[in-house]
Amino acid sequence: MFYLMSPAVRTAEVFTRMPDKFRKADIQTDWARANRGGLATDSFLEGPVWDPAGYLFVTDIPHGRVFRISPSGEWEIVVQYDGEPNGMKRFDDAHLLITDYRNGLMLLDIARGEVRPFLERRNSERFRGVNDLTFDSNGNLYFTDQGQTGLHDPTGRVYRLSADGRLDLLLGNCPSPNGLVLSPDEKILFVGMTRGNCVWRVPLQADGSVSKVGQFFTSYGPSGPDGLTIDTQGRLFVANPGLGRAWVLNHLAEPVEILTSPEGASLTNLCFGGADMKTLFMTESVSGTVLKAEMTIAGPLPKRAGRTV
Repeated sequence: MFYLMSPAVRTAEVFTRMPDKFRKADIQTDWARANRGGLATDSFLEGPVWDPAGYLFVTDIPHGRVFRISPSGEWEIVVQYDGEPNGMKRFDDAHLLITDYRNGLMLLDIARGEVRPFLERRNSERFRGVNDLTFDSNGNLYFTDQGQTGLHDPTGRVYRLSADGRLDLLLGNCPSPNGLVLSPDEKILFVGMTRGNCVWRVPLQADGSVSKVGQFFTSYGPSGPDGLTIDTQGRLFVANPGLGRAWVLNHLAEPVEILTSPEGASLTNLCFGGADMKTLFMTESVSGTVLKAEMTIAGPLPKRAGRTV
């Protein structure tokens, strides 16, 4: 690929590694057989969420776990259940909303360590395999339904669930829709297309529809863009497994910085946190490692659901 500018490149730091006592190398799972070629998978981290109290939450897809990590890097299990939790966002002060590949949208009561269904089906049809999610400032929820789609079957979906419960299908022709995030003015939805090895730019119209969807960024390599986040100046952050890096893109989709992983190439997701929201946390899934990088521009404060439970 040819770029008009040379991005700065730096290596992220290791924040913490999953302790050995939580690793399940001797357990084979259906998820690992389908998504990891049957390789032994003691964990697969995803869905980082910053808690203003100073904790970081992450999911472990194949073993149905959600962890809470302390500021000093200590791990504890919040819940382990019969599911495959992937993306995750704060629903309110007491709950996390999870995109569960097996079960649909699930709601986690943090204090009780209990998970219950939030949205399992659409018009009596099961989802193909929901992946990631994001809220807007009005509490509307956008989420991806990836399943096993790809270039061979570009039928992945992107949905919007409004605060009053209306579910709209925004896109139905996606080659593996994954992470998604809104621009600061909420007029553009960015969606990572993992098997398409790109990020789509989805303009949101005043009536709620989408129009003139285009390809914003093109990557390369064995696996394409995964999790996304954005900072307060609108720079897009793209976790790119297979390459072990996070792209930092300006408004022209030019990489202005590249963050590389010191612990493997499966960099799957990322979020802002820290006291000033300038610490970027990243999950390196295969090694069970959480990385971090200090940024000069803060990420936005997390948005919440527009309803109560």
